[in-house]
Amino acid sequence: MANSRSTETSTIEVADALSCDASLVHLDNVRQVQPEVLSTAQAQRMAEFFSALSDPHRLKLLSALAQQELCVCDLAAAVKMGESAVSHQLRVLRSQRLVTYRRQGRNVYYGLADDHIMSLYREVAEHLDE
Repeated sequence: MANSRSTETSTIEVADALSCDASLVHLDNVRQVQPEVLSTAQAQRMAEFFSALSDPHRLKLLSALAQQELCVCDLAAAVKMGESAVSHQLRVLRSQRLVTYRRQGRNVYYGLADDHIMSLYREVAEHLDE
């Protein structure tokens, strides 16, 4: 019972810490921040971008492509997925411009779209390793 009570107390303290003491808007702060707040359209595009990154299979594909450009069959073998599943996930990644492709003869090779994607991938990986 004491354990339950201490949990309740902690929850109340955390809830109190997450709100303002008084309902007072600091207009100077609001005016300073407001121009930098995303528009609804920008927030929607960003949410779709992060949604594409929210799937572990797609992240595995990106981790392989962060090493080098690969064709679908090599990607499938590297991440231990079927080729059709890899193709499906690559379509999602392409739709968010995270990967690009090029044809060489009958093969299609995929790579990360640009240095921004590589930087984003590395930054998140480093953050998680901290």
